[in-house]
Amino acid sequence: MVRTARSLVHALQAAVALVFVVGVVTRNPSVAVNALLGLLVTLVPNVLERDYGVVLGPLPALWVTLAVLLHSLGMLGLYDTLVWWDHLTHTFSAGVAAGAAYAAVHAVDLHTDRLYLPPPFIGVLLIIVTLGFGVLWETAEFVARDLAILFGFRPVLVVYSLEDAIVDLAYDALGGLLVAWFGTTRLDSVSRELEARLQGR
Repeated sequence: MVRTARSLVHALQAAVALVFVVGVVTRNPSVAVNALLGLLVTLVPNVLERDYGVVLGPLPALWVTLAVLLHSLGMLGLYDTLVWWDHLTHTFSAGVAAGAAYAAVHAVDLHTDRLYLPPPFIGVLLIIVTLGFGVLWETAEFVARDLAILFGFRPVLVVYSLEDAIVDLAYDALGGLLVAWFGTTRLDSVSRELEARLQGR
């Protein structure tokens, strides 16, 4: 299972790298930059394991890499041709943000007796944190677009409208809700690894 998941991660990373090559060959900075930054993000779980001793296991890495690949493929035109692709990528990406938030918050909860966060509160907190990340992302998209236009560059991030941003936030909330509902037990081992790092300090 572990070897299969790691092989899938490498295959997905190769696919993201291929999207980057396509962006370079076609001289499309939006495709190339998003794929390159996404590829760097997929390396974060490996860096955490290698440099900080946080053993996440293959599933979080697979989750992150799949979210990055979906976004990279979207930049090739799927965002324009498939209306639901944007909803899919926002749900996946929000799930990654919610998963990371849960692992961190639950690790702190395990680490100290002075803090107790009941499951219902953590669920609500995940949705709020996920929406917060979503707002930051939507704001960054608008700012990046306006700065690119101001300096005469082609925008790297695609911005459609304020209404589209609100719909994106709704799917961000869905991603956070799915993690709060189904994913927390699967992330407990990650939280315990992070708590062990805190104990080590």
